[in-house]
Amino acid sequence: MAVIDTKEQRTKRHMRIRKKISGTAERPRFCVSITANNIYCQFIDDVAGRTLASVSSLDAAFKAEKALPNMAGAVMLGKMAAERAVAKGISEVVFDRSGFKFHGRVKAIADTARENGLKF
Repeated sequence: MAVIDTKEQRTKRHMRIRKKISGTAERPRFCVSITANNIYCQFIDDVAGRTLASVSSLDAAFKAEKALPNMAGAVMLGKMAAERAVAKGISEVVFDRSGFKFHGRVKAIADTARENGLKF
């Protein structure tokens, strides 16, 4: 019996999701990725292979608030991501949770982005 670690399970979930969703210029992919120390959000046009906008816990605006990449920080990042997307003219997105389960910080980012003007 083979033991599959959690990183491999997440990678498999991510590949399963990516088979089904893809971002376009009109409706980019809103990709959320979480590591042990940081949170990253990107708006990606997969047809052109370009990142249209991005925000992370490494940004100067995030660090200026002295926020941490926890639940409160995830809420702040969701708001910042939505504001940057709306500034670039993005209103509808396809949500890509990158294989992470939809709870905790991922859910906080998604809910806050919806509240701040994104549709997905």
